[in-house]
Amino acid sequence: MAEIRIESVTKAFGDKVAVDDVSLTVHDREFLVLLGPSGCGKTTLLRTIAGLGMADSGRISIGGRDVTYLPPGERQLSMVFQSYAIFPHMTVRDNIGFGLKMHGEDEAAIARSVDEAAELLHIEELLERRPADMSGGQRQRVAVARALAMKAEVVLMDEPLSNLDALLRLEMRAELKRLLADIGATTVYVTHDQIEALSMGDRVAVMRDGKVQQIDEPNVVYDSPANRFVGSFIGNPPMNFIDATIDLAADGSARALVGEHEIVAGAALSDHVTAAATDRLVVGVRAENMHVTVEHSEGALPATVQVVEPLGSQNLLTVLVGDSRLKVSTHPTFPAKPDQELWLRFPPEQLRWIDPATERVIYG
Repeated sequence: MAEIRIESVTKAFGDKVAVDDVSLTVHDREFLVLLGPSGCGKTTLLRTIAGLGMADSGRISIGGRDVTYLPPGERQLSMVFQSYAIFPHMTVRDNIGFGLKMHGEDEAAIARSVDEAAELLHIEELLERRPADMSGGQRQRVAVARALAMKAEVVLMDEPLSNLDALLRLEMRAELKRLLADIGATTVYVTHDQIEALSMGDRVAVMRDGKVQQIDEPNVVYDSPANRFVGSFIGNPPMNFIDATIDLAADGSARALVGEHEIVAGAALSDHVTAAATDRLVVGVRAENMHVTVEHSEGALPATVQVVEPLGSQNLLTVLVGDSRLKVSTHPTFPAKPDQELWLRFPPEQLRWIDPATERVIYG
């Protein structure tokens, strides 16, 4: 068992709190992605798990063993860095086997492990080359092979694909996910790339300012963000946000208005508005979750097209609804052009209602 348990971990650098009282569990053989913008604390948290930086407070255990104050070499894990960190004067074979050699493995065992790792990463023909004679993608495969050769139950990865071009990243994403599932490793993977996070992770932990904002399966984080930040950070384009006024009737029912137009919100909105004690909410809706027509329909909002971006599989429209600028996804054959008036209808089940005071989703 290689479950990682992080309990109330805090790590600061002077006055800057990089990891702020974080608690989470990475289940045995799970692929967990730490996702967030630069400076959010994800790499600091990963390095703290690795022992490359000690926690100021809190506890870390791996496989039930307290490793909070153990040095990296005693934590029984392997790590892949963004910068590859392979030795330029060594051959690929020596680079892959370096960690095993440091652990005192015999030559025969090292040779077997190196050959197995090279075969998994399809770099058998590169074993006698040096890093200077290889592409960036090949060097990254060597770094991953070195981590896998250690046969550690825990693998930590710090933005390992960020230095690769787009096509190679696409290939390596699928390959890494398959490899780590095959070997049954518990993996913590750091990235700022939401596509990597959503496509690779069993679960995604979204971080901001040293805190975990939400941790859940990728489709849940995408469809049901916990707050405005998660909705704005996840998705390409990100979630749209529209300011709405809430009109409470004498009978307790609530209407949501954008300008003079009502958004159909669902009967339960009244209870949530009363609990939040607010007459204003922010409506969150994804670009692909709006019904677009060229003619007025019941419950639709008028919109004016500003920009049309043909993207092959879809058209991405930038439209103006009142004072709000929205991104709307349509079929590539949908007839739209700048300055055209359209009508948008929002399915109630696709709307996420956000309290502007707390920025948390309160309904939807």
